[in-house]
Amino acid sequence: MSFFFEVLIAGLLSGVMYSLVALGFVLIYKASGVFNFAQGSLVFFAALTFVGLMEHHLSFGVALVVTLLVMIAVGLAIERFVLRPLVNQPQISLFMATIGLSFFIEGLAQLVWGASVRGLDLGIQDEPINWVSDRTGINISKFDLMAAGIAAVLVVALALFFNRTRIGRALRAVADDHQAALAVGIPLQQIWAIVWAVAGFVALVTGLLWGARNGVQFALTFVALKALPVLILGGFDSIPGAIVGGLIIGATEKLAEVFVGPYVGGGIEGWFPYVFALMFLLVRPEGLFGEKIIRRI
Repeated sequence: MSFFFEVLIAGLLSGVMYSLVALGFVLIYKASGVFNFAQGSLVFFAALTFVGLMEHHLSFGVALVVTLLVMIAVGLAIERFVLRPLVNQPQISLFMATIGLSFFIEGLAQLVWGASVRGLDLGIQDEPINWVSDRTGINISKFDLMAAGIAAVLVVALALFFNRTRIGRALRAVADDHQAALAVGIPLQQIWAIVWAVAGFVALVTGLLWGARNGVQFALTFVALKALPVLILGGFDSIPGAIVGGLIIGATEKLAEVFVGPYVGGGIEGWFPYVFALMFLLVRPEGLFGEKIIRRI
């Protein structure tokens, strides 16, 4: 039983980090109604920029602040030069723009900082917490717990900000109908600028946590794919859904790998979340917290 809880807790801690990845997608989707294909590239760009600045002998704090300013500037530039010219255009145009933006950001990051794999040390050791292991027999990683705590605080803060403030209400109005939002005086460009700046900040935190775990490398761009099952379960436009979906995916993939994997040859952790999300999609396409859309024909 203790081993079961150890696997479950490890999955839940990973799930909180998945929620952080999904949060970047939810923010952009709520503002523009389009899936931001470039979110994974922003994560890679943020992590690579931070490590690159550290290699130029900047202190941790200075590098963090500079990278944050860079990511906010990148978010504002995306809104100004990519999204603003596409106001009131079909959503497919916005989606294709984010695909092109993804390749551009990936190339720019490697052009500026190089393509070699780097390590990233946040000063948190990936080792079991001794007093927990001694008292319960359950091994919980210090890094996983700290990373999950950081991600949880950020997710909750953003959820409160976008659900309890005027900006959050304006954000939902913009997502529903761009023209109607403009007609009632909502500054569309300002809302998009704020959301993309916040998305840049989320990408920075995500890049640091996942870069410290897996190394800063091009593979970080594929971390975004882990958000797809989370979004399908929780709903593409729900911040609470990103939290719950991340916890479900994190827990089920670990439990499936440990208890089901040996019977099917192992290695199912990589694809089980997508199969699970596909089955869920057939039952509830809008997700647990997504809005059910009914169109009159």
